[in-house]
Amino acid sequence: MVEIKTPDQIAKMREAGLVVAAVHAATSAAAVPGATTNDLDQIARKVLAEHGAKPNFLGYGGFPATICTSVNEVVVHGIPDGKTVLKDGDIISIDAGAIIDGWHGDAAFTAFVGTGHAPELIELSRVTEESMWAGIAAMRAGSRLVDVSRAIETYIRRQPRPGGGKYGIIEDYGGHGIGTEMHMEPHLLNYVTRKRGKGPKLVPGFCLAIEPMVSLGTPHTEVLEDEWTVITTDGTWSSHWEHSVALTEDGPLVLTAVDGGKAKLAELGVTAAPDPLA
Repeated sequence: MVEIKTPDQIAKMREAGLVVAAVHAATSAAAVPGATTNDLDQIARKVLAEHGAKPNFLGYGGFPATICTSVNEVVVHGIPDGKTVLKDGDIISIDAGAIIDGWHGDAAFTAFVGTGHAPELIELSRVTEESMWAGIAAMRAGSRLVDVSRAIETYIRRQPRPGGGKYGIIEDYGGHGIGTEMHMEPHLLNYVTRKRGKGPKLVPGFCLAIEPMVSLGTPHTEVLEDEWTVITTDGTWSSHWEHSVALTEDGPLVLTAVDGGKAKLAELGVTAAPDPLA
């Protein structure tokens, strides 16, 4: 069953989402050459504590850290440690979450470490992020879950990859419902398949974590021996972007964006819902 939220519950999720945004800002600034992924994890832990929030990743299924730090060919669920030192030219996807009064926020972004990144990496991150926003803009009352998947996939498929070839839309991982738990029904694919059908109808109170993961090559992944770290099977680098979004009577509210998604959605011709905390 899909958990439908009341306006008051969405407001509480907005509180959690703003904490996630603060974690993103702090870890993005710290993702510099010479920093370790554990450095970023400690910063995230401090920000959560300062805001009176709990981490929703730490201990989840046995996960040993506060955030996920996925470098280069690591798609998702990279475990922070003191041995992984960021280098100039790396890319890192940071996935972070927060809990406020039992309500969850969850979001991810891809950061560029240092300078001199190849144009194909810059474009990879741009395409992934923009496909996420296409999915967010497709969250309309009366639409179906598959409409969000279709919007994400369509955007990616229409983008030419520098140097030729196609982007790999990661198949084994996708978005999800969010609310009183971090991962809830429904599962959101980043592509369309007839096997999944149209999915549930979107109604006010529907909350999704929309998170495309895209590689420069294969859509296929494997999990390393630590039983968490997910890499591309061909070693190509990947990007991961995510926002938690609530559908309200007034349209979508991007819970984990500082401005609630107002500016970006306006570019796409969509009016973001008013911020309940404003």
